[in-house]
Amino acid sequence: MESTPQITLYQFQLCPFCHKVRAALELKGLAYRMVEVAPGSKRELPPLPEGAPRKVPVIQVDGEVIWDSTTILMRLDDIAPSAARRLLPQGGEERAAAVTLEDWVDANLIPSLPTVIYDTWANAMRAAQITARESNFTLLQSLKVRVGGSLIMRLIAKRILKRVGRSDGHAWVRECLDEVEARLAGRAFVGGEAPSVADAALHGALRCVEEFPVFSQLGERPSLRAWYARVSELRAAGRRA
Repeated sequence: MESTPQITLYQFQLCPFCHKVRAALELKGLAYRMVEVAPGSKRELPPLPEGAPRKVPVIQVDGEVIWDSTTILMRLDDIAPSAARRLLPQGGEERAAAVTLEDWVDANLIPSLPTVIYDTWANAMRAAQITARESNFTLLQSLKVRVGGSLIMRLIAKRILKRVGRSDGHAWVRECLDEVEARLAGRAFVGGEAPSVADAALHGALRCVEEFPVFSQLGERPSLRAWYARVSELRAAGRRA
């Protein structure tokens, strides 16, 4: 009989890559312990092999350390092969499509998100407050994050837009959501008729911005709103499993 894996997720609350992993774990119905990592020192991370980046997300499964959100998502079916739901389709074409879309989320949607959650001082302050709220900071550290963090976040948003040759992050996000709607094309999930790594990646990335005004764009897109609610229900069921 397969034993239940003991999983610890080391994460940062405003990291969309971490939200991808949380979505995948919950879609598979896998229980996990979550450790919030300080964005500066990262002292909460477990010992990592030489050459592994000191970045979140990292999961520890029965002593094995796995890093990189895509690597983690691709490993989950092997980690828990008897789980009720597989995230990598068995069919070659469906599997390739799911993996391609998961890569697309990393390369296109996720880079656009900081430009709309750090785009104004109000949003940058909100982001800094979320960081301070979720992290194990002292009162002084929390104050520093709320004040200095918002400045850093604003600079990050401007730097990303400059790097990609854009001036409007919201237009960039709208283009990404247009692409997602086209990929849904009347299907229940972006990868087909069952949730896959693609749905985990996309839902996780969008969950990251739920507390920001840009999230209201989902409400303006009925098919995307319905898909988001569908995956949210599956994730909630997975947490109860």
